[in-house]
Amino acid sequence: MVRAARDRERHVSQVTSYGFFARRGPKRTVTVVPPPLRYWQYNAASPLVVLLTIAALAAWLGFLGWRDGGAAVTDELPLALGLAALVLLGATGRLTVSDVGVSTDIAGLRQTSSFGIVPRVLVTDVVLGAAPAGWPKPDRRGGWWPGRRRVTVRHLDSDALTEKAFTVWVRDPAAVADALGRPLDD
Repeated sequence: MVRAARDRERHVSQVTSYGFFARRGPKRTVTVVPPPLRYWQYNAASPLVVLLTIAALAAWLGFLGWRDGGAAVTDELPLALGLAALVLLGATGRLTVSDVGVSTDIAGLRQTSSFGIVPRVLVTDVVLGAAPAGWPKPDRRGGWWPGRRRVTVRHLDSDALTEKAFTVWVRDPAAVADALGRPLDD
């Protein structure tokens, strides 16, 4: 579908015109001011990344304690905690709805992948909660976070025939549905 391909490019252009901290507005380097983003929110690092970071931190400090004693652990603790925090901040993602598409990207990778973009023209339904019976098994984009509710979005794949779905936890389900141009089906 030609429109979907064109919308992917327009989405990348609009989203990359804003820095990762979208509230600050467009980047100073853009020559044409892009339209504002319809919706964006930050998604914390996945539980797997958090667990792996904690495990690596514990393993490193445990090894240091075994090899050099408790004084070495005390000396290394600020650096180890700082690096762990940096890893978790780098793994923070952002869900972004532009005028023409929706995507997720990660702060540390900062480039919007064309594989993760769903043009708005291909979005068919948005429901609150889990995917209803008969929907394709949804991909997970972002994990649970306090105060957020799950939304499932059904869409067509890039061939405009295959149905797909993804689920994401959002702070304002009605705003996401509105940004995607589909009323929220309860």
